[in-house]
Amino acid sequence: MGLRKDIWHSAIIKAPIAEIVGRGSLAGLECFWLPDAGNYRFRADPFGLWQNDKLYLFCEYFDYRYKKGAIELFIYDKSYRLLDRRIILSEPWHLSYPYLIEAEGEIWMLPEAWHSGQLTLYRAVEFPYRWEAASIINPGCIPIDATPVYYDGLWWLFYSPAWPLKFRKTRLEVAWAKTLSGPWHPHPHNPIHRGLSGSRAGGTPFIMGSKLVLPVQDCTQTYGKAIRPLYFDCLSRDKVETRLGAPLGEPSGFPYPIDGVHTLSAAGEVTLIDVKHRARSAKGALIALQYEVRKRLF
Repeated sequence: MGLRKDIWHSAIIKAPIAEIVGRGSLAGLECFWLPDAGNYRFRADPFGLWQNDKLYLFCEYFDYRYKKGAIELFIYDKSYRLLDRRIILSEPWHLSYPYLIEAEGEIWMLPEAWHSGQLTLYRAVEFPYRWEAASIINPGCIPIDATPVYYDGLWWLFYSPAWPLKFRKTRLEVAWAKTLSGPWHPHPHNPIHRGLSGSRAGGTPFIMGSKLVLPVQDCTQTYGKAIRPLYFDCLSRDKVETRLGAPLGEPSGFPYPIDGVHTLSAAGEVTLIDVKHRARSAKGALIALQYEVRKRLF
């Protein structure tokens, strides 16, 4: 029980996202790693933005002892000196994938929260520390890793359905809306991608040349094995045409064997990533057993 654990580590790559995808690899790029989260804890799904020469980086903080993620904030200056770090959003349910949106003169966060049975859009009341639930995003299902982008005059939301279970890694869908809060309309040609090779969003969409590009996860070997670019040759209310690019090469300098990369998100002239290694020990099994005991007792 639980001998192996996926341990994710987040990092700042000192290159813009389009450059990384254009070169096809993270190898050889300057990389700044976030602090280690500790034994059987991890930090994943980094998203960020710059304000006043400070990088505000949000990520999932997860502890296997409790199996409930929360959203953690890191603030760095231009020299990547850590200025502050704290948990800024926690709910009774698991939170991850804290996708950030700047729109309508506000800053929004759309964290993954399928355990709650819905997708909640949060608004920054006092950025970056205080957030309030603003509205529910409903594309017709409970979405996982929901990834919105404003493109060609409309809001688009990429996601994988939470149910059935197999759809979480094998079915990519999209919905559109005129405003961020909706109403959202599922695309008539859903799913827009099938299979394990690239059906779960994994970062911020961006424009490369004249095309929209969505980072997606390649889960053919394991969950979050690699990031691949999904190119949109056409995206409109009644038509979708995509091409799946090759997996990106892994970053250099990580002290453990890399077993996966599942986030590629843009933050100005830098890009945020996470990588995983698999920790294997009897202690991992003990932590899993203790969690099951607590769950049954309380």
